[in-house]
Amino acid sequence: MMRSDILKSIMFICTGNICRSPMAHAYMQKRLYDLNKQNEYIISSCGTNAIYGQCATDNAIESMKKYDIDLTRHRATSIEDSNILDYDIILVLTKNHKREVLQIYPSLNEKMFTLKEYVNNEEMYKDIDDPWGLDINVYNATAKDIVENIDKLIEML
Repeated sequence: MMRSDILKSIMFICTGNICRSPMAHAYMQKRLYDLNKQNEYIISSCGTNAIYGQCATDNAIESMKKYDIDLTRHRATSIEDSNILDYDIILVLTKNHKREVLQIYPSLNEKMFTLKEYVNNEEMYKDIDDPWGLDINVYNATAKDIVENIDKLIEML
């Protein structure tokens, strides 16, 4: 499919690209597939401090199983190795990620939002907190937060 045939491209960004952004990326792809819209969007993810090729955390993998998502094949990509400038919408997981990315790519200001900011600008707390290093219950809560916000995003498309 040629680029001009695609409606939107969306990049999810967190810190290491091993927890939150791959969860969002994989869930968004699954939902688009379920809606038979997988050919209308390009969905990717990367991390501001990702180590290229690193696997998703065990708890991220485990927490996404209940949503029928398999993260075992995910490999981290750093923002420098992504083609971020080509994306239509950049959705970061925290306001701090937004600041970090804009320091590197100020031209993205008009198309970058926290996920929560993009889907519900009325919500006061705009971050999806990092579960890295915490227990499975924290990961499950993070996954639930991501899923709820991605479902809102899908409704907007």
